[in-house]
Formats: sequence, C-alpha cells, structure tokens
Amino acid sequence: MKKLLFFLAFSLFLCASIVSAQPRPVASTTTVPTPANAPIVKPAPQNFTAKYEGGMFGFNKKETGMLKIDDLNERIVFYGKDRKEMFSVPFKSMLVVSSQTKSVRSAAGTAVSVIPLPGAGLAGLIREKRRYLAINFDDPDVDVQGIVNFKLANKEMLESVIQTLGEKAKMTKRGDTFYRPKPTPKSEI
Repeated sequence: MKKLLFFLAFSLFLCASIVSAQPRPVASTTTVPTPANAPIVKPAPQNFTAKYEGGMFGFNKKETGMLKIDDLNERIVFYGKDRKEMFSVPFKSMLVVSSQTKSVRSAAGTAVSVIPLPGAGLAGLIREKRRYLAINFDDPDVDVQGIVNFKLANKEMLESVIQTLGEKAKMTKRGDTFYRPKPTPKSEI
C-alpha cells in the first residue's frame, strides 16, 4: 500500500514537472513606447508656483515662490515671495532634469497616531507623496556642480515641467529623465 501511494505521488509530481517545463511562445504584442504611441504631456506654463527646497549655493532658506521658464534668456528663474529674482539656472548649465518622489507621513496622521485610543496608531500609516523637481547643474561661476530641488503641486505639473525643460535645454531623454551626454573626446590617430 505504501509503495502504491509513493508511486502515485511520484508519478503525479513527474507529470506536473513535465507539463510545466514546456516552452512558451513569445508574445508578439509587446508595446515599446515610441514617439508615435508615447503618452502626450502638456507643455508647462511659463510661470508656476514652486517651493524652493535647497541646493543653490548661497540660498539656504526654503521658500515658496514662482518658477519662470525664460525662453528669451534660455534659463529657468526662481522668484521669491517678494516677486524679486533670487537665482536662475541657464539651460546650457543643466546636466540632468529629473523627478524625485518622497513618501512621508501626513501631519494629520502624525497627530492622530499619538492619541491614546485603541487603533489610533493605525492613523500613523497615512502617507502622502511629495514630488520634487531636481535639476543637476554645473555652475560656471564657481566651477562646481550642484542639485537644486523644487517641490511642485502635483504629478502632472512635474511631468510637464521636466518635459518642457528637457526639450528647451536640448537634452537627451532616458525614461522619465532628461540628461546632457558628456562630449566624447576626439582621439588622434
């Protein structure tokens, strides 16, 4: 009886392994994003609200203000809350334009989680995503590189700003990021 059960279990296992080891046909309906079927991103407005989070030399305070894409002078300009220009980054100095997402616990979730009631700690699991525009740049004035960060309102605005800056700065797209390739040195033969 034991031999029969062992033989049945072994043959069942053997049949299952043979069936699962069959080669599968390759799916021919794979879609790779091309310019024809890539998602359409609306162009960014010339002026939009942003919160400066840091990264520019000499400007340490976080401040809410306005970013302006200045086509005439080929740069992006940050204006503080007093509507005065604080700093700018020229398009030709931009090395990488990308997005960063940070998941943080919301203020309401933090407040409710400390209430001494059963189950109130679960409110600490409430999280929100914050989206940042990160611009890696090469500062020609002091010959150093830096990363300036701006917090934007939503995902659609972030995507449109990245797309617009990448195109205006004549950068190369890689995924959701735009970058400026390093010039290849010419070798002498």
